[in-house]
Amino acid sequence: MSINPIRPWRNVERRKSRQIMVGNVPVGGDAPISVQTMTNTDSSDVRATLDQIIRAAEAGADIVRVSTPDESSTHALREITRESPVPIVADIHFHYRRAIEAAEAGAACLRINPGNIGDPSRVREVVQAARDHGCSIRIGVNAGSLERHLLEKYGEPCPDAMVESGLDHIRLLQDNDFHEFKISVKASDVFLAAAAYQQLADATDAPIHLGITEAGGLRGGTVKSAVGMGNLLWMGIGDTIRVSLSADPVEEVKVGYEILKSLGLRTRGVQIISCPSCARQGFDVIKTVETLEQRLEHIKVPMSLSIIGCVVNGPGEALMTDLGFTGGGAGSGMVYLAGRQSHKMSNAQMIDHIVELVERRAAELSATPADTAAE
Repeated sequence: MSINPIRPWRNVERRKSRQIMVGNVPVGGDAPISVQTMTNTDSSDVRATLDQIIRAAEAGADIVRVSTPDESSTHALREITRESPVPIVADIHFHYRRAIEAAEAGAACLRINPGNIGDPSRVREVVQAARDHGCSIRIGVNAGSLERHLLEKYGEPCPDAMVESGLDHIRLLQDNDFHEFKISVKASDVFLAAAAYQQLADATDAPIHLGITEAGGLRGGTVKSAVGMGNLLWMGIGDTIRVSLSADPVEEVKVGYEILKSLGLRTRGVQIISCPSCARQGFDVIKTVETLEQRLEHIKVPMSLSIIGCVVNGPGEALMTDLGFTGGGAGSGMVYLAGRQSHKMSNAQMIDHIVELVERRAAELSATPADTAAE
């Protein structure tokens, strides 16, 4: 258990939404905000796709999306869903048969825009397949692929156009008495996405899938996603998230968790609080943190660790973390346990010692769920 109580001034009051199921993962309501990613392999390559799904799941992904653009990929999906450790969302565009095939192949959710797959009879067929096979549906509105009539009406992608598109798609599902859906209104522009999501949150009680689409590479996309999604999450908007990076899907999962951890919305693994380092540092802070991040990746139990180079802020930060190390002089520093000074340790042995302490504490807490929502 973390030594830090939840303080009233840092609570996030989440928007009230109804809950749906994506396989065995609840989305919306009082469920933890789930973290998603998407494979970038050839979906017809079962082994490569499964290997990527498994790595993402080990990093903490709750749900993984797989693109199914053709019949060979929906055929492969049957084996993928059977062996996947997490629920699979089938990504469908335009062709309603792929949606039906994906439902039959065991997809837990279909990502589709009902208005883009043809006449009402095709929508009914997809809805019936989802109902028959226990699939939920994600309505995925994107500023880059808005319907032509909305672009003509509004002149350009804008929040009103995106939300109108989403509500139109919702009505198509509700007209077929289908309510197991969530919705997203993504844009690569942070301001456009944030405004659209705020408007959407007021217009429906459906669970919201949050994301800044096409955010960019690892560094730029991380910053962009943290700014856009972080602000929305702080306002209580978002029931499941996907960070869209031009990078390994595992990195998307890591960034997603870091965003949620920073707001106290999910707690999984070791959260390292560290200083940027300066001339006062008693050891190489940057190299130490890089090494600890790598060596502690396997820890799933929520825990906080402060690594501070000197005594200016070190003791104060250590008061608020489960474990801590503060640099001192003469080649050693102070180890803190549960906010209190415990013992000195040489800088040379510090990394191995901290890893041992974290692993020991994780073993003690192994009976506690490894991934919990903030109370």
